[in-house]
Amino acid sequence: MTPHQDPPLLDAFALTRSAVVANNAMNRERGLRGVNSYERELGFDPLSRLVAGDAWLDLCCGSGRALIEAAGDPRAEGVRITGVDLVDFFVPAVRPAGLDLVAADATEWRPARRYDLVTCVHGLHYVGDRLGLLARIASWLTPTGLFVADFDAAGIAADDVPGELRRQGFAYDAERRRITLRGAREVAFPYRYLGADDSAGPNYTGQPAVRVHYTDA
Repeated sequence: MTPHQDPPLLDAFALTRSAVVANNAMNRERGLRGVNSYERELGFDPLSRLVAGDAWLDLCCGSGRALIEAAGDPRAEGVRITGVDLVDFFVPAVRPAGLDLVAADATEWRPARRYDLVTCVHGLHYVGDRLGLLARIASWLTPTGLFVADFDAAGIAADDVPGELRRQGFAYDAERRRITLRGAREVAFPYRYLGADDSAGPNYTGQPAVRVHYTDA
């Protein structure tokens, strides 16, 4: 009888080329408000948290449809909006002033400024070293900035992830599967990233997701 073997873990290069991750149908149609929207997923309208002079970063923004809608809203006057997504399948529309859409791997991308609001709608389910990304996001906030994202602790193979998140200053709502952080800070998780499994199957959303593996640092 052949013993069971776990699938080999993917490194960062292989993961970005996974059909599960580089899925250009992901987050394609979600708008700013309404039934299928950022407002519904995040629990608030992002523009309600921003004023002129503020900056909003949205990671794993998909087609950028919600951000284009937001940038065209009169309330966004003077607000800088940046969307980052792994694949360059942005909506082919005229981009309003103040909006930048960037094709890049969120785990490698480096911002040129700090942000008053950072969001990620379901995108963390497809990131490899997502704890490493969370630590970097914490440094991208302004002193009063807010980070909000969908987050499933069950998608991380490591000891006591919810407890460690809270020790580092994050709030994790296990029922809503939502993670938040207020204010910039230095974060250092006591784990070492091993790799990702893109064959883990559906997560709580019903969509195929990526399970990532860590060991103690």
